Order: sequence, then C-alpha cells, then structure tokens
Amino acid sequence: MKRVVATGTFDLLHPGHLWYLEESARLGDELYVIVARDCNIRHKPRPVIPEEQRCAMVGALRPVTRAVLGDTEDMFTPIREIKPDIITLGCNQHFDPDQLTRSLREKGIPARVVRISEFSDSPFTSSREIVREVISRYQGRGDQKDPLSGSISE
Repeated sequence: MKRVVATGTFDLLHPGHLWYLEESARLGDELYVIVARDCNIRHKPRPVIPEEQRCAMVGALRPVTRAVLGDTEDMFTPIREIKPDIITLGCNQHFDPDQLTRSLREKGIPARVVRISEFSDSPFTSSREIVREVISRYQGRGDQKDPLSGSISE
C-alpha cells in the first residue's frame, strides 16, 4: 500500500486545490493531507476560513483518504505518524524539494518528494486571486447591496 502526503493551507477551496489533490492521489493508494495550522502560516495573510473548517472541507473531498491538522511545533510530527512513501508539493509551495528531501532524511523519514504541476484550466487557481477579484468587484459600491445576494441591506 503506497501512502502519499499532500500539505497546504487550503483556504477558499478552488480548482487548483482539487487538481493538486487529485494528482497527488494518483501517485499512491492512500492520500493523507496535512492542513496548515493558523499559527504556523507566516508566508501569506492569515486564512479567511478557520483551520478546523479547512481540514473538514479537505477531508470531504473525493481524492482524500484522511485530512489532519499540522503540528503547532514541529512540521515533521504528523509526517512521522503517517509514514508516507511520497510527499507532494503544490506548484506554489515555497519548499525546495532537494532541501526538504535532505531534512526528511536527517529525521529518518525516507519519503520521496514530488512537485505537482500547475493547474491552468481555470481563472481562479489561487485563494489570493479569488480575494482580489471579490474586492475589485465589490469595493466602493455605494448602493449598499449585499454583493452575494444582490439585495439591499438595511
């Protein structure tokens, strides 16, 4: 049984996330996903969606065997517990695959690291781009319409 681990923030799920998870799942028999904890996210704005909800949403996706929250202290703790054969990285994750492989070896984790290609069949493959689009569409609207329902707010 080949076990794969994918990691990420998974804020505002979009087609790029699904592509990453589907491609990761194709590499093995089981796909575990480690969802980043809010307190560990430092390279981008804090997620809109709380960590428990992000984890539940990812866990409900068809390609995912199980989703777990990351460790608040040591990112390698859940990896040691899951014992993956392969760890996948998304196209926009800032890990260097060679450096990550060395770090895994130093910790006695023999997993292979694989970078998943970018998904380009959708205009919205980034949570940041989704937020920018929402802001650009609805910022400065003086009509006080609810941007989602179109109704006038009281």
